[in-house]
Amino acid sequence: MNHRQPRIGVLGIMQSLYDQMLPEITERQAGYAADVARRLSAVADCTVAPPARSRADAERVVRDFENADLDGVLVIMLTYGPSLRVTRLFSQMRLPVCLANIQPEPSVTPAWDMADMTYNQGIHGAQDTANAMVRAGLAFDVVTEEWDTDAFAERVGRWARAARALTAWRRLRVGVFGYAMNGMGDARFDESALIRALGPEVHVIAPGELHRTMGELPDDVVTELLDWEDGRFEVDPRLTKEERQDHARLQLGIEHLLTAYGCEAYSTHFDAIGEDGRFTRLPMAAASTLMAKGYGFAGEGDVLAASVVHAGARLCGDGHFTEMYAMDFPTDSILMSHMGEGNWKVARDDEPVRLIKRPLGIGDLDDPPTIVFRVRPGPATLASLVALGGERFRLVVSEGEVLDSPPLPALEMPYGQFRPETGVRACMNAWLRAGGTHHMVMNLGHRAADWEVFCTLAGIEFHRV
Repeated sequence: MNHRQPRIGVLGIMQSLYDQMLPEITERQAGYAADVARRLSAVADCTVAPPARSRADAERVVRDFENADLDGVLVIMLTYGPSLRVTRLFSQMRLPVCLANIQPEPSVTPAWDMADMTYNQGIHGAQDTANAMVRAGLAFDVVTEEWDTDAFAERVGRWARAARALTAWRRLRVGVFGYAMNGMGDARFDESALIRALGPEVHVIAPGELHRTMGELPDDVVTELLDWEDGRFEVDPRLTKEERQDHARLQLGIEHLLTAYGCEAYSTHFDAIGEDGRFTRLPMAAASTLMAKGYGFAGEGDVLAASVVHAGARLCGDGHFTEMYAMDFPTDSILMSHMGEGNWKVARDDEPVRLIKRPLGIGDLDDPPTIVFRVRPGPATLASLVALGGERFRLVVSEGEVLDSPPLPALEMPYGQFRPETGVRACMNAWLRAGGTHHMVMNLGHRAADWEVFCTLAGIEFHRV
C-alpha cells in the first residue's frame, strides 16, 4: 500500500512573448523541464506536460494530471509567466502543489547575454505565481534550491511523499467495527468537519457482518494464513489449532470487509466485540499484521488515530499504533505500548517476533493470540492528530529515540521506551498544553520535517514538542 513512488505531474509555465526574440525557447525550456524530472526520478515518477503558455494550456494540463490520478503537481517557472493565467486554476486546485523556485543555471556569469537572462528569469515568475496561490487560499510548499543537486531531490522527495500521503488521505475511508469507546473524549470529533476539512470519512461495520464473513471463509485460505505465520513468527506451542484458526478467521474476515467497503484504515473496540456475544476472542494479532500490510489502525473506535496511522504509513514508512503507558524518569523516557496491537514491521532485528498465547481479561473473552516484539532502537517520531473544534485540527509531533533498554519479560505486548529529544518533562508539558491525544502513530526515523510539509499541504496546525 505505502511503498510505491509518488506520482507527480510537472507543470512548466512560460509565455509566447519571447518566441520572436528566441525562436527555440519553448523547446529549450521543455528540455530543461525534462532534465529536472530525470533528476527527480529516484524520489518520484514524474509526468512532464508540454510547456503551458496560456490559461487554456495550464488548465488542460492540470485536468489531465487529475484524471491520471496523480499525487501532486510540481510547478516550475520556465520563464516569467503572468499569474492571471493560472489564478483561477489555483483557486480550484484539487492536488497538492509545490512551487519549485529554480532556474537552469546556478550562477550568473560575465558570459550571460539577454538570452541567458530570459532562460533563467524564473524567480520573478515564481513571485507572481506564489502571490496568486496565496490570494487563492491554496496551501502549497516551496523549494528554493539548485535543481541538479541531491539537496533538491531530497527536498522535493519530502514534498512528494507528503503529497502522496495527503492525496490518499483525502479519499480515505475508516471502517469502525461496532462503536467507539464510551467516555474517551480525545477521540471525539465532528465527522462532517473531518471530511470537509481533511477528507477521511467513517464507515461503520456491524460486528454481525464480521461474524458472518468469518464463517463463510473457505478452509484453505485459513490454512494458508497459518502456514505463513509458521514461517514468519516464533509460534507459541501452547496455542491450540482451534485458537489459531479462530484468530485467522477474524483477521481474514476483517480484511475481506475492509476490501469490500474500500477502507484502508480501521478500528475495533473491545466492548463492541465482547458484548456482541458471538465472538470467542479479540482480534489482537489481526491488527498487527494488517498494520504490517499497510492498513491504518487504532483501538477503541478511534478514527482520528487510525487516520494518522494511515497517513504515517504513507508519509514515512511503516506506521505503528501505540500510546504512552508510563514515564520512566531515570532514563528520561516513556514506555510505549498498547493492549496488544502493534506493527511488527518496526520490531528489533535481533529478536524473533513471537505469536503467543496470552491471557487478557479485557472483553471477558478467551485468550487472544497476540504478536509480541520490542520496537527497534534508534531515531523515532510520534504524531497525534487533535480535533480542536469546527474544522480546526492540530498535529502534535515529538522526535526522539527508542532506547536499547532491558527487556520487560512480563509485558506480553509490543513495547519500547521512547526518549523525547526535549526530555520527558518538557515534552509532556508541551504535549499536554497542546491537547495531544493518548493514541498516536510512531514512525522510525526523525520525521518531524516530513510531518510539517504534510500539515502545510493539509491545512493542519503543526505543533512540535
